[in-house]
Amino acid sequence: MTLKPSALYAPALTAAALLSLLGSAVRVPDTWTLAGMAVLLPLLALVARWSPVRSGRLAGTLGVTAVTLWPVPLIWADGSWLEIVGAAAFWALPALGAVTAGGYLRRQAGRLEQAVRNARRDQQLELARDLHDFVAHDVSAIVVRAQAARFVAAQDPGQAVLALERIEAAGLSALASMDRTVHALQEAAGGPLAPVPGLAELPGLVDRFEGGALDVDPAVVGELSREADTTAYRVAVEALTNVRRHGPGAAVVRVSVRRAGAGIEVSVANSAPGRGVGQGLRGLGRRRRGGTGLAGLRGRVEAAGGTLRAGASADGGWLVSAVFPAAPPSQG
Repeated sequence: MTLKPSALYAPALTAAALLSLLGSAVRVPDTWTLAGMAVLLPLLALVARWSPVRSGRLAGTLGVTAVTLWPVPLIWADGSWLEIVGAAAFWALPALGAVTAGGYLRRQAGRLEQAVRNARRDQQLELARDLHDFVAHDVSAIVVRAQAARFVAAQDPGQAVLALERIEAAGLSALASMDRTVHALQEAAGGPLAPVPGLAELPGLVDRFEGGALDVDPAVVGELSREADTTAYRVAVEALTNVRRHGPGAAVVRVSVRRAGAGIEVSVANSAPGRGVGQGLRGLGRRRRGGTGLAGLRGRVEAAGGTLRAGASADGGWLVSAVFPAAPPSQG
């Protein structure tokens, strides 16, 4: 086992402090004791910065004591109590200064380590949301189409084959989403940058959704920032996933990207579901295992500078709408 140099700082300071106290007691030459201060002060800073708290506290106490008391024997015989206390207080200042400097560096390093831990935790949560937003959509499609294929296999084998083809496409899409997550992990470790899906993939997403209709103004798509573009795609994925889960009876699901005042609106609306089925996108507001729900989606949209609203539409269906600010035109 390799011994870290930092493990030696506290024992070294303890030994040096004891030698200094002993040297002061037996009145070794003053130059030797003063030279010992040049060793003790750096050791005090190193112990305050690197040593474990338990061993560092004992070594630090001995070190501060040795630095503070070394001039006392020199003036004990002829000096007054005021002079003795003044000399001790004078030498306590550099000792405490060394401890303060080391403690400050230790605190800054602790803050940096905590920031790194927080960043890693945020990244893990981000990856978990990615898996939910993208993979859950394709997995739910696989389940629904597999159920449909089971019911139509005997009466219409051709429809069953079509359903199996769509299941294959959804499975490949889920694998691609998981590949992106793996690439994101590699990126965090210094690997290559992984592309993040945006509105350019929206036509393929809607095409894989039965009953989906897409209405996109191509001119406004390019006006979204990269963050807003990827967040808008997440809104569509989450909304369509919840239509499939909670509103399978909806006859029409329309996905739109258009200008809305000074911003750009991305909306997903489903018609009223049939009797006895869920309320479509209303499921966004429910808390479910592994899901982000409406609160998580709103947080993403607001982080990208946009606003999100969700509610019942006039035809009895459900509407989710996110409005993002248009990115300023590039200069030059």
